[in-house]
Amino acid sequence: MTIQGFCGSYRQDDVAFLLKRLPQQPFVDIASKERLIQSGARHYSEMLSPEALPSARYLQVFQDAFDANRQQMARDCLALAALIAQRRTGPITLVSLVRAGTPVGVILKHLLQRVIGRQVVHYSVSIIRDRGIDQVALQHILDQGHAPESIVFIDGWTGKGVISRVLEQAINDFNQRHQVAIDNGLYVLSDLAGTAACAASSSDYLIPSSILNATVSGLVSRSVLNELIGPADFHGCVYYDAFEAHDQSRAFADGLIADGVRQAEHSGIAQVTPVDRAQVAAISTGFLHATMAQYGINDVNLVKPGIGEATRVLLRRVPRLLILRNPDAPDVAHLKLLAAEKSVPLIIDANLPYQAVSLIGSSLDG
Repeated sequence: MTIQGFCGSYRQDDVAFLLKRLPQQPFVDIASKERLIQSGARHYSEMLSPEALPSARYLQVFQDAFDANRQQMARDCLALAALIAQRRTGPITLVSLVRAGTPVGVILKHLLQRVIGRQVVHYSVSIIRDRGIDQVALQHILDQGHAPESIVFIDGWTGKGVISRVLEQAINDFNQRHQVAIDNGLYVLSDLAGTAACAASSSDYLIPSSILNATVSGLVSRSVLNELIGPADFHGCVYYDAFEAHDQSRAFADGLIADGVRQAEHSGIAQVTPVDRAQVAAISTGFLHATMAQYGINDVNLVKPGIGEATRVLLRRVPRLLILRNPDAPDVAHLKLLAAEKSVPLIIDANLPYQAVSLIGSSLDG
């Protein structure tokens, strides 16, 4: 039987999620999930915490962020599309990483088609820290006749570079096992870790889609890999059909696509200065070492640098501390709101190399 993906709340030609739709999971509350993860009793990919719809106030913060940053995000999407087109001949197979990569992949697909005139298909697949990429999904893409050299992996940003390293190792293993040559590099809008193969920038700016969860990512959950996933199955997800009336996914992507097309028509595609990966990586490594020493942290996974990662912590983990470079910067307004709602301590560090950093509380310390 041919395994088919589904499009979530996007249009059929926007994306095919190569994910197994699971029944609504027995959710694990955030505090319990944190204890299970940090004790090693369960892997984070085995559990989902309940997602709540954003409050009216938070939704307004999202809209303000979208209004303020949509032109920069459109510019970066347009630039990344041009970089992809330069690096691939023939049809392009975009493979975005669930979830943050999905909105970016949808936008890139349409810009590559409409602005650059390339033939593009877009899949979205699961990748999980410590577990690797979904190899069933990857094999499915090849089985559809897509050339290995046409594949481009897409995500929104890098934080510490964990996922780009997981991707690199997983694709190396897949290539060796199947005797193919898929490019193991990650393509992102913003590379804060110096680990992406290609990036439009290395600046820590507010990518608006990082503020929301399912309601900007096709109404799919974070990917799941537990006892419900058999060896021939895609990694799993839950589809939040109850959120359909509040979904922003299509409107968000459509708005960015329209912005990108307008920018290309009026100003062309801006030339991108290549990210100095060594310099960016040195900043990232130095920051992580200093922060772990300063706060007595032994597990690097408890440090989440950059606006995107800091937002994820405040939305779905147990935050210990929020650190901001400039609390008056518009890009961190949503973080201050979330921190206030969850009574998370906030400190200011004017020397921070990023706009924001969240530290996860260690449940093992009680």
